[in-house]
Amino acid sequence: MGANASNYPHSCSPRVGGNSQAQQTFIGTSSYSQQGYGCESKLYSLDHGHEKPQDKKKRTSGLATLKKKFIKRRKSNRSADHAKQMRELLSGWDVRDVNALVEEYEGTSALKELSLQASLARPEARTLQKDMADLYEYKYCTDVDLIFQETCFPVHRAILAARCPFFKTLLSSSPEYGAEIIMDISTAGIDMPMFSALLHYLYTGEFGMEDSRFQNVDILVQLSEEFGTPNSLDVDMRGLFDYMCYYDVVLSFSSDSELVEAFGGNQNCLDEELKAHKAIISARSPFFRNLLQRRIRTGEEITDRTLRTPTRIILDESIIPKKYAKVILHCMYTDVVDLSVLHCSPSVGSLSEVQALVAGKPNMTRAEEAMELYHIALFLEFNMLAQGCEDIIAESISLDTLIAILKWSSHPYGSKWVHRQALHFLCEEFSQVMTSDVFYELSKDHLLTAIQSDYLQASEQDILKYLIKWGEHQLMKRIADREPNLLSGTAHSVNRRGVKRRDLDIEELREILSSLLPFVRIEHILPINSEVLSDAMKRGLISTPPSDMLPTTEGGKSNAWLRQKNAGIYVRPRLFSPYVEEAKIFQASLVAQWLRIRLSMQGTQVRALVREDPTCLGATKPVHHNY
Repeated sequence: MGANASNYPHSCSPRVGGNSQAQQTFIGTSSYSQQGYGCESKLYSLDHGHEKPQDKKKRTSGLATLKKKFIKRRKSNRSADHAKQMRELLSGWDVRDVNALVEEYEGTSALKELSLQASLARPEARTLQKDMADLYEYKYCTDVDLIFQETCFPVHRAILAARCPFFKTLLSSSPEYGAEIIMDISTAGIDMPMFSALLHYLYTGEFGMEDSRFQNVDILVQLSEEFGTPNSLDVDMRGLFDYMCYYDVVLSFSSDSELVEAFGGNQNCLDEELKAHKAIISARSPFFRNLLQRRIRTGEEITDRTLRTPTRIILDESIIPKKYAKVILHCMYTDVVDLSVLHCSPSVGSLSEVQALVAGKPNMTRAEEAMELYHIALFLEFNMLAQGCEDIIAESISLDTLIAILKWSSHPYGSKWVHRQALHFLCEEFSQVMTSDVFYELSKDHLLTAIQSDYLQASEQDILKYLIKWGEHQLMKRIADREPNLLSGTAHSVNRRGVKRRDLDIEELREILSSLLPFVRIEHILPINSEVLSDAMKRGLISTPPSDMLPTTEGGKSNAWLRQKNAGIYVRPRLFSPYVEEAKIFQASLVAQWLRIRLSMQGTQVRALVREDPTCLGATKPVHHNY
């Protein structure tokens, strides 16, 4: 089991634990007392922990800025080359063919937008408000009964005290578990449905029913005067998390005894406890809900109530590391995944951190922490936490993290949603990826998925060029694996910088690239006389295609690019931005030229008509008067 309940000894952390005297405090003490289930006065600031030195940050930021300038300059130069190639292709086209190509691009662009929206889609996660509505409806782990008009309303002491000053005062006078409190409301006109709607409002921030009385300002003013005006649900739940008033459960963690002994037997940091409310954790997580309901069925809950002690849940740290416990609880109370909570905890002695310290591993990145937390969220069946982790990982996608995120998201335990975002990044930044070392770390499957896309941001010539380079790199790795004992100084060593392409086995290279090269759209390679294509055909990597598939310099040769003129299997041109932009510019210039010619011709015709008949434009002949 990932968790079990017992009387596990607890630590004395001021924020997440309590001293022995506090642990003996009975349920139902004053909601803002300084011990037991009362609130604690100390709040911990959310410091970000280890900050980089300022001078180092300045140096790295300066280098990053300089690098971005160079990359931007190279990209602009490449875009200019691509625009020139497209302009040369279209120079011999008829205006109708150019219009047809632009329409094809516009259709592909609309499909890309739909594809992007589909890749961003995922099931809606249950929000705090929805879970609180279910908590009020299904009455999980209630601890006090309100009696109104001879009707019993089981509720949760901590939630009502945090949300409403009236109930905060009322409940403090009846601290025992399961107390029955008779409600005496002075506001006139409050019946049982309206009282239920008021409780629903305290749980969710919404009344949950359509009643014209809630539109009456006078009644609302009377209710606010008697019950007080609560803050927003988010604010009050954050306050409940910070102060933990009326907490009734503590989370403890089992730890590796060998690691405890290795670090001097300091068990306090490895046995840290966290306070929480049964109502909240059962409402947000089916795992905790089933665990608490099983305790009720087995009678363990009765023992805790008799002793007036909080329920202790012991979690297996190999499944749920305690370094993430605060982040999990914070999300349960606020719907926010805040990883900065990890670095402001008074104890950082989690099992995973100790293991990393022993193994000499570097600190985990933000994305790696989110990946680990994502698995915990799935175990707890806490979808809001899982989607928050997905968002963090997706925001972390960059050239440096792309490979790690692609590999993680490809596994069965990874996130398919994150995988779609990583593939989208790969396609959008393919021109930058293929010119970096990251390109050679891509797996064949990921590369194949990218080059099959109609939205890949790269020219066909560059795709062919770098696919061959990728294949050559893979072949060199094969040779290194087969012959690891080759000396680095020999002429045929794969570790030597001077390895020539002629030293590589073409048959083996062709086998590596056999599943990739068919997806290069050879008929769309620009410029017309591509040296990259010629070289690939000379090496036998690509068989010579039929003459009608090869680009030619003949005027109006647009068969491969246009759906209407393609006699064979039509292959849609990729939505490569420099090509699309240049095609639209060229179309606009052709249309403008055509309009100028049309207007010029019309002007010539009009002048000719006026000379023949001055009245053709509505003018009148001069009238001669005889006097």
